[in-house]
Amino acid sequence: MSSTSYQQRRDEIETYFDRTAMAAWATLTSTAPVGKIRATVRAGRENMRNTLLSWLPADMSGLRLLDAGCGTGALALQAAARGADVVAIDLSPQLISIAVQRATASSHATKITFHAGDMLDKSFGHFDYAIMMDSIIHYNEDDAINAIGQLAPRVGSAMLFTFAPRTALLGTMLSVGKIMPRGDRSPAIIPQSEARLRREIALRPAFARFNIGRTTRITSGFYVSQAMEVTSC
Repeated sequence: MSSTSYQQRRDEIETYFDRTAMAAWATLTSTAPVGKIRATVRAGRENMRNTLLSWLPADMSGLRLLDAGCGTGALALQAAARGADVVAIDLSPQLISIAVQRATASSHATKITFHAGDMLDKSFGHFDYAIMMDSIIHYNEDDAINAIGQLAPRVGSAMLFTFAPRTALLGTMLSVGKIMPRGDRSPAIIPQSEARLRREIALRPAFARFNIGRTTRITSGFYVSQAMEVTSC
């Protein structure tokens, strides 16, 4: 069961991407020219996406993957190109519509099922792999850990997720961001403690059959995110 704070935050994120930032996000995730700051974010996201993909099998034929928080679908398309059957979910119907439109140009589009909705929806069934790229960065620590834990029983091989690491650099950048007008800002990124994430994954029953694997931090201008791999024992 999702907490009240998770539900409230989820609604805020959906509103932001559907009403405030849809056009900007569509541009950021395309090849269109962007300013210097957004170019660093674009490069950082591409680097992170490639990192997560490098942790997946090269041949995913017959495997099922959940792309939780798929955005405009770039990662889903690359996983489908490896043969995976992908369920790609995002809170924003607008972003999903862009993802569907972009996927039509790919010969692998038939391997992807796009949905607008909650990434924790149990009706989507079980998966071999689940990826949550920058999907929990807006949630408080408890809700972020709970979200990963709710997915765990339905994932067979590994969960790959990213979080905003609690660092002085990120804290400074978030403080600078607060200078911007409220309407221009995304829902606040909430830094997570890596030590607490590790501790909770080690202790919670939901993760009993998982071990922490690789972890990599990527910093590119205003993009700071850390990937973590949790693999089945």
